[in-house]
Amino acid sequence: MLRQVNLGMLGGGTVGSGVFHALQRNADLLAARIGVQVRIRKIAVKAFDEPRPYPIPRALLTTRWEEVVNDPQVDVVLELVGGTTIAKTMVLAALERGKTVVTANKALLSAAGPELFAAAARRGVNLYYEASVCGGIPIIKALREGFVINRFDALYGIVNGTCNYILTRMKQEGAEFADVLADAQKQGYAETPPDLDVDGHDARHKIGILASLAHGFWVDAGQIHTEGIREVSRLDMQFAGQLGYTIKLLGIVKRVEGRGSRVEGRGGKPRGDGERIQVSVYPALIPSGHVLADVNHVFNAVFVRGDVVGDTMFYGRGAGKDATASAVLSDVADAALDLKLGGQVRVPPFVNHARDGRIVPMDEIVSRYYVRLNVVDRPGVLARIAAIFARGRIGISSVVQPEGHEGESVPLILMLHEAPNAAMRRALAQIARLPVVRAKPVMFRVETLS
Repeated sequence: MLRQVNLGMLGGGTVGSGVFHALQRNADLLAARIGVQVRIRKIAVKAFDEPRPYPIPRALLTTRWEEVVNDPQVDVVLELVGGTTIAKTMVLAALERGKTVVTANKALLSAAGPELFAAAARRGVNLYYEASVCGGIPIIKALREGFVINRFDALYGIVNGTCNYILTRMKQEGAEFADVLADAQKQGYAETPPDLDVDGHDARHKIGILASLAHGFWVDAGQIHTEGIREVSRLDMQFAGQLGYTIKLLGIVKRVEGRGSRVEGRGGKPRGDGERIQVSVYPALIPSGHVLADVNHVFNAVFVRGDVVGDTMFYGRGAGKDATASAVLSDVADAALDLKLGGQVRVPPFVNHARDGRIVPMDEIVSRYYVRLNVVDRPGVLARIAAIFARGRIGISSVVQPEGHEGESVPLILMLHEAPNAAMRRALAQIARLPVVRAKPVMFRVETLS
């Protein structure tokens, strides 16, 4: 006779109803594969009659979340509410009662990860979170288990489907950001207001989780340099294409050359030099021939470079009720196996590798750069700009400037050699003050991904 594991769900909206539907559809398949019968016992919702993509029988519903968390017959609690307030209370309550928790809540993990993982460890239970990053792509399990023997040299993620959809259409249609955003909002691909997505905050939550998991120390979201895609224009897409690049919003986690300061361990004994890690979110030019450049529309992808495995890439839908449900239920399967085998925690949810490390401030990061200036087309302008870059020890590798517009305002595109971000920031501030420069300089970093 198969072991039965009972689920209690917190949230029965888009994702919650997707989980219910997927389990109704493939519960027998899941049981055949893991040897455990998974059943939903109770679902807490805001209101019985709220609209849902898939219907849920009224007999399973309650409007009191405590009835789910406190039910002694509920083995695993699924948190699908979202937010960082009541969701945190629910998750901590479930963990304190010794229940395994599965969450899809990236914002909650970003804001309170250390507290939640500590609570799980204290009670000897697991906290699963595959669905918190990149929807149906199994990137958490890959980093935590599949690549357990690897140190991670670099990780590049297209982790926000809304931004990728907008940038894809800008490139393919030669359209401006504002026009595509407005249309994306009409079609339901972008929220109103869209700030969480287009300003990079959603990607920051996700890349922070991946960085913490990959490098074994918790990355505070406030340490992550974050830029959105509002500054990307049709002209930038056009010129980037001419230069052999595509613009994507990237979440970046990579080791930086050099070592950090020595860190004291237990008893004040030095534990060695800290690992220096860049964790950033920003729009970047990437080579058009790279596989990431072909990740389009609402799809997500994560490119991982491990010191043993080499280069791998994970690709799929990063959001949506069904893709997210698939990730949630993969965690449910792991939780059910934990219970079946009598070991509450087979692999800890967040492994602190006892490795020291620090996030390198953005000003210390060295990059190549694309710069677009709006300048008066007259002799000597380029020389004045080049002189400022030269004083900052920033070399120019190529220049693109339309011809035949003398005296008019024209775009000037420069590709620059590697330089620290601080030097670049100072040089652009000086260039912006030149009377021949008619608009704020636009700058994007260039990631070769090599």
